[in-house]
Amino acid sequence: MTASTHDIRHIGIDTLLDWLGDEREIALVDVREEGEFGLSHPLHAINVPYSTLERDIETPVPRRSTRIVLIDDGVHHVAPRAAGRLAALGYSDVTVLEGGVIAWRDAGQTLFEGVNVPSKAFAEFVELAYHTPQLDPHELHARRAEDPGVVVLDCRTAEEFERFHVPGAISAPGAELLHLVDAYIGDPERTIVVSCAGRTRGIIGAQALINAGIRNPVFALRGGTQAWRRAGFELESGALPAALADVPPGVAAQSRADSLAARFDVRWIDRAHLREWQRDASRTTYLYDVRTAAEFDAGHLAESVHAPGGQLVQTTDRWIGTRHARAVLVDEHRTRAIVTAHWLAQLGIDVYVLRDPFDGVSLVHERRASGFEAPRPAQQWIDPIEAAQRLEEGAAGFVAGASAVYRKAHPAGAEWINRARLDAVIDTLREKQLAVVFGDDDQLAALVALDLRERLPHARIECVRGGVAAWRAAGLPVDATPQHPADDARIDYLFWAHDRHEGNVAAITKYLQWEEQLPAQIGDPARAGYRLRAPF
Repeated sequence: MTASTHDIRHIGIDTLLDWLGDEREIALVDVREEGEFGLSHPLHAINVPYSTLERDIETPVPRRSTRIVLIDDGVHHVAPRAAGRLAALGYSDVTVLEGGVIAWRDAGQTLFEGVNVPSKAFAEFVELAYHTPQLDPHELHARRAEDPGVVVLDCRTAEEFERFHVPGAISAPGAELLHLVDAYIGDPERTIVVSCAGRTRGIIGAQALINAGIRNPVFALRGGTQAWRRAGFELESGALPAALADVPPGVAAQSRADSLAARFDVRWIDRAHLREWQRDASRTTYLYDVRTAAEFDAGHLAESVHAPGGQLVQTTDRWIGTRHARAVLVDEHRTRAIVTAHWLAQLGIDVYVLRDPFDGVSLVHERRASGFEAPRPAQQWIDPIEAAQRLEEGAAGFVAGASAVYRKAHPAGAEWINRARLDAVIDTLREKQLAVVFGDDDQLAALVALDLRERLPHARIECVRGGVAAWRAAGLPVDATPQHPADDARIDYLFWAHDRHEGNVAAITKYLQWEEQLPAQIGDPARAGYRLRAPF
C-alpha cells in the first residue's frame, strides 16, 4: 500500500536550494521517464523513473533514512505517487518539490538536456583542463594508412563494442585500459588512440593513460564512432578478441597505478574501517566492485555491488545518487580501483579504495537482489497459454516496458503501457474488468498491476509469468508496430540521444555539439562540485 497523498510532505524551491547548499546528504530524484528527464532536468538530479522506481531505487539511494526530494513535471503529479511507494519500502525522509521542474525553471535555475550530464560535463572539463590530445576521424584514417601499427582501443563496454566499432579496434572497457594497453606499448613510438561512441569516454580513457605515465603518443578519437560514421567511414561489428577477455594486470600496470594513486592522493581504507562506516546509520557508504562481470560473478564481497570502473565514471549519477555520501571501491589487483578513484575524486566524490579486499574473507557468487520483490500470489500470475485464452475471450492486454522494444515485437493485440500514464488505459480496463499484463521483466509487470489494482480494485488483473519473452518462446503470435506507440507518447525515449546510433547524421551532430557545450552551460566547474587537479 502507498501512503495517503495527504501525508506527503511538499517543499518550495527556496527550501530545496537551501538543502542543496548544505553539507548533509541529499538525493534529488527525478521520477519522470527517461525521455522527459532527458529534455530538461536540474544538474544534480538523478533519474529513477516511476515506472521502475521500486526495482531501481536501492542502488543509487540505498540508505532508507536518506533525505530525498522527488521532482516531476509539475503537471502529472507523479512525484506524490512515488513518495508513497518509497514510504512503503521504508524510506522515511521523503519530500516532493512543489511545482516540479516548472518551479525550478521559474526560479531562474538552469535545466539541462541529456542523461549522465555530471559525468559527461566532467569529461569535457577534463579535456579543457588537461588539453587531452585528440585526432579527428580523417586524421586517424590517414595515420593508419601510413602506419599499420596505430592501435585503436575502444573503451566502451564489450556489449557496445560488439554492436559496432571502428574497424580493427580492440575492446578495452573503461578501467581495463590501464593494463590491456601493456600488450601494445613495447614500441614507444606506437600511437594509441582511445575511442568511444562520442567524446567523453574517449577523453577520460586517453587522459587516464597519460595520467598513469604511458609514454607512447596517446590520443582520443574526437567524436568516437559517431564522428567516424559521420565522416563517411564504415563501422564493423563482432565480439572482442578472446585473448583480451579478463586479462589480469601485470607488474608494470600495477606500478603505474600505484604512481597514479600517489600523484592524485588516492585514499585507502581497511576492512575494519569499512565495517565501522557500514554500521553508521547516519551516512551512506557505497561499496562498488569495479572489476569485470566475470570476475565479480566468480566471487565478491557479500555486501558489494558490481559497477565496472569505466561505467561508474561515465554514469556516476546512476550509481551514486546521494550527494555527500562515501564510495569505497573494490579490486584485488587495485589498478581498476585506483584509476576509477582518481577520477571520482575529481568529480567531487568522497572516494576510497579498499586495501586487500579479499584477504581472509569468504566470497559469494550470487548478486544482491533489489529490495522490491514482485507479489506473486498464484491467482495473479498466469502462463502465456492462459494469457492467450484471456485475450481471445476479450481481456485487455498491456505490455509494460521499453517502447522501443514494444515497437519491434509484442503479443498480438496487446497495448503498450507506461506506469506513469495509466489514465490512458483506465477506461478500457473499466469496461473490460479483466486485463493481462506482460512485462520486459516480471517486476515491471507487477508494478503496473499494483497501480491498476489500486485504481480499479474490482477489476481482475493478471500478470504473465515470463512476460513477452515467455509468450514468444511459446510460439504465440507477435506483432511489430514501427509507428506505434506514437512518438509523442514515448515518454521513455530520448530521440536525439538514441537515434545517433542508427546513423542519423542530424542526431549525431546534435549529440556531439551537446557534449561540447556542457562546460559553457555550467560555467565554473566548482558549481558542479568538480575538483580538477590540472590547472586551467
